[in-house]
Amino acid sequence: MPDHGFASIPDRKSKLSTIVIGSYVFDWLILIIVGVIGVILGNVTPNKRPFSLQDPNISFPFTEHETVTSALLLTCNAAIPIAVILIVVLIFVPGPTVPPGTPKSLIWKRKLWELHTGWLGLALSLISAWIITQGMKNLFGKPRPDLLSRCQPDIENVAKYIVGFHTPADDGSLDGAYNGQLVSGDICKNPDTDLLDDGFRSYPSGHASSAAAGLIYLSFFLASKFAITLPFVPDGSPSTDTGLVTAFPSRLRSRGQDTSYESVRQAAQQKQDMDRSVSPVDPVTATQIGVQNSTVLSIRRQAAAPPVYLLLITVLPFFTAIFIASSRWFDFRHHGFDILFGFIIGTITAWFAFRYYHLPIRSGAGWAWGPRSHDKAFWAGLGSWSYATDKKHWMRAGDEAERIAGHPADDIELGVRYRKADAPSHAESSESAGMGVERI
Repeated sequence: MPDHGFASIPDRKSKLSTIVIGSYVFDWLILIIVGVIGVILGNVTPNKRPFSLQDPNISFPFTEHETVTSALLLTCNAAIPIAVILIVVLIFVPGPTVPPGTPKSLIWKRKLWELHTGWLGLALSLISAWIITQGMKNLFGKPRPDLLSRCQPDIENVAKYIVGFHTPADDGSLDGAYNGQLVSGDICKNPDTDLLDDGFRSYPSGHASSAAAGLIYLSFFLASKFAITLPFVPDGSPSTDTGLVTAFPSRLRSRGQDTSYESVRQAAQQKQDMDRSVSPVDPVTATQIGVQNSTVLSIRRQAAAPPVYLLLITVLPFFTAIFIASSRWFDFRHHGFDILFGFIIGTITAWFAFRYYHLPIRSGAGWAWGPRSHDKAFWAGLGSWSYATDKKHWMRAGDEAERIAGHPADDIELGVRYRKADAPSHAESSESAGMGVERI
């Protein structure tokens, strides 16, 4: 049987090649290096913004025992998410959509891949927030609310440290009494330089950014895996094909099952047209039409709100992040805007890292994106938007890692489907020779 010129399409490698594995090891290596740079930045002397000794906003007492210590923060934003991701993947992945007869080895590969992407996304979120926050702290050098408690200023020689405008004296000189003018950080004589330098790292809040980066990412992950989202009606591809979001769609399609919404709708429409030819006075026919219409056309029955207990589990990490960020306010470690901006940084990195490795929550059915292809493990180049396809995607396309042998594959980059068909007519052969593909 002809295959429109694509009978000799070679399969992609069914296993992750050494190059692909190496590319992800390289990803981890880069993140580790960036994290180490963040640690080094934490030991660099920051810029020290001038301040006033009469500023009440930096006159708060120094809190000896923080509500959320650095060790507790690391436990909440890294250790707990790592453990939760592991538990969720081992128990709930790949879920109830696995077709019968799927090899256990394939199921465990999916578990390991979801675990890898879950941890990799968490690392990307945390380290991105960490390096951004550490760099900004040193650049801005903003005084903390408890700076004066750390400073131990040289009050007797305050005039020597005044920067900017000086107070005019009665004789017209600029040697008047100190009246709240700005002074440089050199006025601080605390011998504990680490404590003093940390007093100029208020903006942005590292606790707030790190808590948001780790815990909001965890909320996204749980929402994805537990299908927690606002109810909606899928209205576009690929959401219209429910088979695309099952655990192994290629194996499902190979069994001849068409689960697309459009297919179901067309079948229902044909049945409805036949029912209309029968007298609507017939109560049995009227009942059948009503049931069919309510099944296919009722929007309100196409979605429902998830259980509240799952919503509570999902938002619990988010609320924990809010508490950690808020503790920096009543511990007098940060100003309000510092906390808010740090939380925004963490939220952005959490969202970006989640979407970098996972499908959208509303339409991805909880799955992570697949691995990069062998040919594009390190580089894709111009003319290609997907790292999942081979370089010659028009010749070798689709997902061979899970499909059953003999089942045609789809080219996700070109948006075409290769199909085997019966012997075409002369006209069809001429058209096929020019095209060779069918648009979907």
